[in-house]
Amino acid sequence: MVKTIARPLLTGYLNRLTDDTGIFQHTKFGIPDRSKGYTSDDNARALIAAVLLYKNRKDAESLRLIQIYLSFIYHAQNEDGSFRNFMEYNRVFLETKGSEDCQGRCLWALGFALAEPSIPDNLQNTCRYMINQALPHITALSSPRAMAYTVIGLTAMLGEPDVLGYKFPYASKEAADPDFLPRAGIISAVSELAMRLHVQYEGNKGEEWYWFEDSMTYGNAMLPWALLKASHYSNRTEFRETAKGSLDFLVAKTFAKEGDFKPAGSHGWLIRGGEAALYDEQPIEACEMLLACMEAYHTLGSTHYRNLATACYEWFHGRNSLNQSLIDAESGGCYDGIHAMGLNLNQGSENIVSYCMAHLVMHHE
Repeated sequence: MVKTIARPLLTGYLNRLTDDTGIFQHTKFGIPDRSKGYTSDDNARALIAAVLLYKNRKDAESLRLIQIYLSFIYHAQNEDGSFRNFMEYNRVFLETKGSEDCQGRCLWALGFALAEPSIPDNLQNTCRYMINQALPHITALSSPRAMAYTVIGLTAMLGEPDVLGYKFPYASKEAADPDFLPRAGIISAVSELAMRLHVQYEGNKGEEWYWFEDSMTYGNAMLPWALLKASHYSNRTEFRETAKGSLDFLVAKTFAKEGDFKPAGSHGWLIRGGEAALYDEQPIEACEMLLACMEAYHTLGSTHYRNLATACYEWFHGRNSLNQSLIDAESGGCYDGIHAMGLNLNQGSENIVSYCMAHLVMHHE
């Protein structure tokens, strides 16, 4: 099994990119671009990174970041439980409701935070309240990625399976909180969403194409990852089979023969029957592929997937098509990606959060 190289994680840049409202969406090189404001998408991902930081450090600064990002998501939630996404610098939201993917990302982050036992009870109660408000919307989701994000968030709440069954972190709190959806309801919702993903895969695969859609665009790895997670809480073997088949196909399309990670570029993506666009390569794809491969490693027991996750992590540090590190050694930030002319030297929030998540998962699994 290939080991990752031990490297320090510099979190100062994450702190500098965050004010008392939330984490800024974009930067001009390393300076926050206030004109672009904030998004719930980025603050949800930042919440996951901050929870991972706090889990490992138990420090006041990481807890402060959790409070800021959680407060942003709470402010983003409408009375009906849905979430808004884009916010201007003056704290005014630009829409009445965000995309389905935004709804799913927020549930992913809230479920992940709720599942971490080191998080203070008052913050967990906030997460629980927001999840309860949002749950009525999940049956209407149609975006495959929104369903995947939601499944990953809900399964986080269920805990990890063990030889005696399943650990449910908050089973003891159900009796004291009748508004909280019980474990059986969570599992039912997970199974329903996972079945929709499986059916979509079965209806679309064929002719040497083993994927859920006729294109591979963004967030591809979330789909097999969600089915791997769902397979722990269902007797349906097809979830695991679909997850493995689709993940292996994604690996075949996004790893070079040398074993280096090479995601489909955002300027054209990968269309069925065509070739993958070379650029832009984005850090979030390396992070999410890493997370899916680590799930496959733990679920399927093959070190092959652990080695693929290592390659995704090393992509950030120069094992990529440019042979250049995407981590700014001075600021600790992560460049926006690889385009045809070289590195994109902006250092937006999506990228540093993606790197933080990748680093913390690989070094503290």
